[in-house]
Amino acid sequence: MLLGTLLGKLQSEVASAALLEATGDLVLIARVREMGEVHDESLGEYASGAAARFSRLASDEDWLALMNRIERAEDPSSACLVFMLDWALKQDVASAVPAPAHAGCTCGGGGGCHDSP
Repeated sequence: MLLGTLLGKLQSEVASAALLEATGDLVLIARVREMGEVHDESLGEYASGAAARFSRLASDEDWLALMNRIERAEDPSSACLVFMLDWALKQDVASAVPAPAHAGCTCGGGGGCHDSP
């Protein structure tokens, strides 16, 4: 299957959900379901959205890593979706983590309050 065909297939919520469930990776399915609930999306909506976000936003290094994963996989479709989901989940988790606050103050880590004696 050509990559363009695969990406087109992953635009479908139904196809993405079916492919994800076919992987049998219960941990990944649970992570996707949990993040989907955060964004008020079904399993298929989150999965197809993850593929779309990867297609638009992934770096050249991410694409190269994906190509390597697909090349070595027995099931390129599943490998592609799993890779894109892992990428999207990392992006979503990183954007949800607030900046660490300084201990004992409310500066939010922005500085300034600790610079003066």
